[in-house]
Amino acid sequence: MSIHLIRDLDSLQHDILSMCAMVEDVIHRAVVGLKNPSEQLANELALKDDEIDKFDVRIEEECLKILALHQPVAMDLRRIATVMKITGELERVADLGVHIAERGCGLIGQPEIQIPDGFDPMVRHALQMLQRSIDSYVELDTSIARSVCSHDSIVDRLNREIIAELVQLMHESPHQIESAIHLFSASRHVERVADHATNIAEDVVYLVEGEIIRHRKIHA
Repeated sequence: MSIHLIRDLDSLQHDILSMCAMVEDVIHRAVVGLKNPSEQLANELALKDDEIDKFDVRIEEECLKILALHQPVAMDLRRIATVMKITGELERVADLGVHIAERGCGLIGQPEIQIPDGFDPMVRHALQMLQRSIDSYVELDTSIARSVCSHDSIVDRLNREIIAELVQLMHESPHQIESAIHLFSASRHVERVADHATNIAEDVVYLVEGEIIRHRKIHA
């Protein structure tokens, strides 16, 4: 591998870490905003999402330039392909953060509603999965990647429990139906964050081992 290719790959890794930090911040602020929703926050996160979109485009352009200049093969080629897929996943996670903030705006002016107890743990699990999926890429560690995949079921379970709790609330308190629907959607968006983290982890397994593990029920 040439020194120029090494330099360009290191630059891509730095950009991925920076982009991930921005995305995590969007999700965290959006979820916190559910407890004190505001249109200002939603607007701020929409602007941040625009920045992340530009980051996504810039990284893709860098990947295409590396492909043209260095014509990498084998694992280096897989690494470029993986970076392009990871940035796409991160961009979609940022979109989910904006959607969560929008669901928060839907709570404004509605009867006060208690956010289910399982919501915060689900958010923590989803963000940890996202962080660890990026760690697995940086360290080229498939054991971390496979661990991320195995934790997706925890977030799925918490999401089901939250939805069941909200459905029961809607039966018992019809005046809170609209608010419950917004929380229902927010919970589903958080669950999707975990799905994208899983996708990243699966891409890392492909990068390191050359094995495609998508659509498998068990990531052994």
